Amino acid sequence: MKIENISDVESFFKVIDACKGPVELISPEGDRINLKSKLSQYLSMASIFSNGYIKELDLVARDKEDVERLIKYMYQGA
Repeated sequence: MKIENISDVESFFKVIDACKGPVELISPEGDRINLKSKLSQYLSMASIFSNGYIKELDLVARDKEDVERLIKYMYQGA
């Protein structure tokens, strides 16, 4: 799933932290980065969030409730 237009990274990671299962960021090279890991969050977002805004992320979540939570965030921002 693609998540777009993230301007509040803190609220985005609160949604990720609330997910039950793994949530992975897919890099342009096809690598999968576990966003439930705090270290991965800091490292992956340091480069992506350098402008204070994230245009688009490609995420994979397997738990149905997690997918619904991410979709709700995408549309409502919370």
